[in-house]
Amino acid sequence: MENKPFSKKRSCPQMENQFFPRKVPGFCSFRYGISVLLHFCNGVVMAQRTCLSLTMVVMVNATQSLPNISSGEHPGNIMNPVYNWSPDIQGIILSSIFYGTMIVQVPIGYLSGIYSIKNMIVWGLFLGSVFSLCIPPAAQVGETLVIVCRVAQGMAQGTIIAAQHHIWVQWAPPLEQGRLTTISLSGIHLGPFIVLLVTGFICDLLGWPFVFYIFGAYGCVLCLFWYVLFYDDPKNHPCISINEKEYITSSLAQQVSSSNLTTLPIKAMLQSLPLWAIFLCNFANIWTSNFTLMYTPILINSIAHVNMRENGLLSSLAPLFAYIISILGGQIADFLRSRNILSTITIRKLFTTLGMLFPVIFSMCMLYLSFNFYSIIICLIFANATTAFVFSGVQINALDIAPRFYGFLKGVSSVIGMVGGILSSTVTGLILNEDPETSWYKIYFLMSAINMLALIFYLIFAKAEIQDWAKESQETRL
Repeated sequence: MENKPFSKKRSCPQMENQFFPRKVPGFCSFRYGISVLLHFCNGVVMAQRTCLSLTMVVMVNATQSLPNISSGEHPGNIMNPVYNWSPDIQGIILSSIFYGTMIVQVPIGYLSGIYSIKNMIVWGLFLGSVFSLCIPPAAQVGETLVIVCRVAQGMAQGTIIAAQHHIWVQWAPPLEQGRLTTISLSGIHLGPFIVLLVTGFICDLLGWPFVFYIFGAYGCVLCLFWYVLFYDDPKNHPCISINEKEYITSSLAQQVSSSNLTTLPIKAMLQSLPLWAIFLCNFANIWTSNFTLMYTPILINSIAHVNMRENGLLSSLAPLFAYIISILGGQIADFLRSRNILSTITIRKLFTTLGMLFPVIFSMCMLYLSFNFYSIIICLIFANATTAFVFSGVQINALDIAPRFYGFLKGVSSVIGMVGGILSSTVTGLILNEDPETSWYKIYFLMSAINMLALIFYLIFAKAEIQDWAKESQETRL
């Protein structure tokens, strides 16, 4: 096999480093540039999504007792108008964006294998940013228009979330899938971190409407950069070097084609235990991530009774560490894979285990082994941050077993995960309402049980090779 020329087909991805030229573009390359650009796109999406959770504190009359104030009237000043929205209306406004996101996940995931991803993300980013700019004037009209804007914004952002995964079918060499996807997805943690840091200052200096104006304008600027710099296929990009283009296309030469995607093997998918292992882990991971994102400030406040800025600073430490972990995890995973230190399936199981077991361990330490405020905060931060390990594990496992249907499967997986996120916040609220004193023990035990059951199922049934139902009988990408 060593005597075969470089242009010949390779027998396995693990041996590709023997055939590729040694000097290929590394971090300062176009594919990494696209990953970084998508990183900032994900960051602004999450910033636009989560900023309302903090601005709601100053947007709404805290006493909820002002008489004769309609939803369109506000007793606050021009910089910080205040509205008399009831707690149930606030809950509907905050959750409405998730329903918009859920609606489009599966159809966009399917269409991303057929139509231009560049156009999908451009329009999703542009419309999502426009609806962010519309939130303050919509609030002047009434809560109904705010809900409509949030649902529409969720649909636009859901398009970005679902469509972006198919990018790496065309752009990511197998031995760089981990680092490229984790660099781009780590923006999901960057957005909340920035929002938690700066929103309080913007509200004090400029007024809460400027939170939406600033992040909305930032999204529009990124939209222009994306439109100019990204192309669906490296073979058609006018700026990429010939060396990098040949490296990408050669490394993907044996990957099953994703073109002409017209039919889905639904029955085979439903019978695939490796696929169900991915779905269940995503359900558990989003359950944990959503719970920690929504309730960490509440838990910190119940422990320390700090003000809004201090709470925001402490709460921002978890997404900051998650941001670091997700990037380092991708680098380590691809290093282990490229050096043949561990097999692909071992790497996926290892990082999935870290991302689902560590939150359980740190949660139990927080409940039983923490003796002061600082130890509790440290355990809480790492219980939240270590969920990011799954970015190098189960989150990209669908690309291993079914690259041809990757966009569609990520859409389905996202919907299942969002169901877990909605259920986690609902169940947590019910438990807290019943018994505030011991409720945190019940909540963390439930979260731990869900994580462990999903992890055990994944360790038993997960695979990393392309499944038979995901192959085409004749067509391969050459």
